[in-house]
Amino acid sequence: MPLSPVISRYILPVVLKLLYASLRISIAPPSQEMTFRETGAIFAFWHGKMIIGWLLARTLFPGKTLSAVVSLSEDGRVLADTLEKCGFSLIRGSSSKGGDTVKSAMLEVLQHHGMVVLTPDGPRGPVNKFKFGTLRLASSHHFPLLFAEICYSSTWRLRSWDQFEIPKPFSKAAITLHLLELPTFHSEEELQTYTTTISEHFSHG
Repeated sequence: MPLSPVISRYILPVVLKLLYASLRISIAPPSQEMTFRETGAIFAFWHGKMIIGWLLARTLFPGKTLSAVVSLSEDGRVLADTLEKCGFSLIRGSSSKGGDTVKSAMLEVLQHHGMVVLTPDGPRGPVNKFKFGTLRLASSHHFPLLFAEICYSSTWRLRSWDQFEIPKPFSKAAITLHLLELPTFHSEEELQTYTTTISEHFSHG
């Protein structure tokens, strides 16, 4: 049964903000070292960690225009409603639906020094594995890609494809920020090898 827009637009944003405010969050390195004032950048976190990931982006980059990449599915509609109320602009689509449109919209945001926020293993997985397109775009246009490794001290974990985690109120959330220095990919094989390596590196999170 589809979730009512009233819930996704007016109740979920409040619940999400209250839960986020209750968490004891530590960030390393300090967020002021990751400002990206003179360039656009991509901010990423795993799909299963999105409860904190979206509002973390707002915390880290308060002066940036934030554009969230959200799928065209019904779940994506719910998420889009919630994020819009949290101050995000929306880029609707995914690698499987509207891929070229999404890429063009991302480039426009990045070229205007905005921040594109996404889950690189979304919307359907494989879990904790970067999509080729995200890394190809960042590398070919030399945009920074900042990955947030998120670990909770106490959670409820759903039996979903993404092992979705809901941190318990007032629990700890340890954030480690990784600025990925992407190489230039001279072939699809190089891109695929790098994607596998970087995905495996962060898959334990």
